[in-house]
Amino acid sequence: MGKSFGLILLMIFGFIGTAFAQSEKVSSNVPRAVLMYQRSMDAAKNRNFDKAIELMENAIKRDPKFGEAYLRMGGYYKVLGNKAKAYENYKKGIGLLPFNPALVNDYLMVADLSISSGDYVTAEENYTNYLKSSPKNTKLNPYVELQIKNCQFAQKAIQRPVEFKPRRLGTHINQFTYQYFPNVTADQRYFLYTGRGAGAEADENLYISEKTPQGEWSNPASVSPLINTVHNEGAGTISGDGKTLVFTSCDRPDSQGDCDLYISVKQGNQWSKPRNLGHIVNSSSWDSQPALSADGRILYFASLRKNGSYGQEDIWVTRLQENGQWSAAVNVGPTINTSGKDMAPFIHASGTTLYFTSDGHVGMGGLDAYETHLTDNVWSTPQNLGYPLNTFEDEGSVFISSNNVKGYYSRQLTNPNSGKRSIDIYEFDVPPAWKSKDATTYAEGRVYDAVTKKPIKADLQLYDISTDELEQQVSSDQVTGEYTIVLKEGGQYAMYASSEGYLLKSMSFDYTNKKDFNPLMLDIYLDPVKSGSSIVLNNIFFPTNEFNLDPKSKTELKKLVTFMNRNATIIVEISGHTDDVGSDANNQVLSQKRAQSVTTFLTSNGISKNRIKAIGYGETKPAVPNNSEANRQQNRRIEFRILSE
Repeated sequence: MGKSFGLILLMIFGFIGTAFAQSEKVSSNVPRAVLMYQRSMDAAKNRNFDKAIELMENAIKRDPKFGEAYLRMGGYYKVLGNKAKAYENYKKGIGLLPFNPALVNDYLMVADLSISSGDYVTAEENYTNYLKSSPKNTKLNPYVELQIKNCQFAQKAIQRPVEFKPRRLGTHINQFTYQYFPNVTADQRYFLYTGRGAGAEADENLYISEKTPQGEWSNPASVSPLINTVHNEGAGTISGDGKTLVFTSCDRPDSQGDCDLYISVKQGNQWSKPRNLGHIVNSSSWDSQPALSADGRILYFASLRKNGSYGQEDIWVTRLQENGQWSAAVNVGPTINTSGKDMAPFIHASGTTLYFTSDGHVGMGGLDAYETHLTDNVWSTPQNLGYPLNTFEDEGSVFISSNNVKGYYSRQLTNPNSGKRSIDIYEFDVPPAWKSKDATTYAEGRVYDAVTKKPIKADLQLYDISTDELEQQVSSDQVTGEYTIVLKEGGQYAMYASSEGYLLKSMSFDYTNKKDFNPLMLDIYLDPVKSGSSIVLNNIFFPTNEFNLDPKSKTELKKLVTFMNRNATIIVEISGHTDDVGSDANNQVLSQKRAQSVTTFLTSNGISKNRIKAIGYGETKPAVPNNSEANRQQNRRIEFRILSE
């Protein structure tokens, strides 16, 4: 139940009780205590709470077992915003009185205060008494039933805590009153988060920190003066390569609604002027808390829009299309979204595990953190991340590093005496149960012109060759040539680097086993399209001693067709090569047939046979000495060479 609703509820019932104070039947048989009680209620009716508290304390002093007096005292403190005192008095009062359906609203108030203080036993008892009282208005019954489940879940979760030891990040990171929405790039080089000071006029801004050679986070700096303005800039997300930033800003001149999502792209060390993602993504309501996929092409976010919603805040998703435009936002569905608040999404670098917060799924009460896994485009039933990450407090966003080793989250703490809140960012070692469904690593480096050795902008695409599906697509920085692309464990991948006027570059990664799954530093050199330029087609496969193309070759073959169509005047040679195992004659025949198989695919897909020459070199042109199995594997290859432009 919302705090404002609870406050209104309290005031309504409290003052109705005051109006009938003279005839109200109470449990106390001490006349002076009852008189002080009545006078206290009259003072409260006149909004003189200091006097009301003094008189009610007098009533309690005269009859320490005066249950109704404690309840009214709890009500005063609730109105005054002193949650600790309200909880203390409500709990005391309800414990002194026998079950009575007339106390239906007091049961609800005690239960709400108890669960928000982590007292799940008292909360469950009083939520149960609320339902037992058969309230005339049943609209709150589903909420109460969920809260009972939360209490039961929480008591069990506390008995089975997750091995979780968070460490508060240094004061140079936690230098604001509130800091939240931590994000880290795939190579864990940059740390992005939102910081805000105290007070209604405090401004949200985005800050970024870089990992030092000593492995520490540097002092944070404002992301960019183009991004941080006099308007609020909060809840940001950064792509795995650190080149795309989506963030929330409210009340900008070009905003579509209350708060909108904006995008900025980094070139060299400069961020571009932010661009509103427009009505196709944003709504006339609140849109915030974005989460980008590793390659920056899928965007999850939270929204309060009504059309298509399952409750209050829901999680939505949009995808970057081939034409460079974002698709219409789509609700991720009822498996994740509930009638309550579902928000703060974070999609792991693997793309197959989504973390989010919700108060609509069974948990510890308030907003808890959950995870759900994607299999065959279907999200699994969300799982609560458990205690002690989740508590009776509202939990913030959770971030898990690309390699599933480090995690970050923002935690809200409430001072029990003052009621003041703060939010800090913590780091933790990821428990096994919280790790993404799929482990990831990354390849990074720079893309250069092979002749001039100058950095160039290129598109890098990663395909799962078993499914011929595009897994990742990023671009290298046009100033520095830098790129970062995420690789997922368990797959066999083809990676392509391409740029206008350059020969396609083909690379292969096989992560179907765990023997070598470390980050890969890989600089890529692209040869200009000119006579004599050649590449090895690293993702053309044949069964042993056969020339029929393996189905996994389809991805590379289609790339060749596209390249030939874009460079419609070139004439090329497709050459086959073998190792030195077997007779020279057999190797010659095998290499010729393999080159011809590739040529046949190209011509059957619209490439003129006059533009292709197939030739087999057998074992006569080894790339490396045939003195090991690894070298012999390199020598078994298909090459693509430009004969004329």
